[in-house]
Amino acid sequence: MALRRVFIAFQTVGNLRKIGGEMKLHFRSKTTTPSGAILPEPKRTRFGFLGVISSVTIGLIIGTTLSKMIANFLEEKELFIPSDDDDDDD
Repeated sequence: MALRRVFIAFQTVGNLRKIGGEMKLHFRSKTTTPSGAILPEPKRTRFGFLGVISSVTIGLIIGTTLSKMIANFLEEKELFIPSDDDDDDD
């Protein structure tokens, strides 16, 4: 309950604006203008989901390629060689 009151107090302080020399509460409407007119629909990003999928795919491909190259380098220079005897628990 006290946390909710503190949250509301901080929200109110965040909405205070100095307008004409006076501190007033300022609420911004997301669907209408101050005169009451309805705002137009926001722009939609074309192929937004496709862009996210392609970015993730390209990132995964680059990451796996780099990790394979680094693992091969470490094994070639004998800095890290996985041991085969760790798998045998007999």
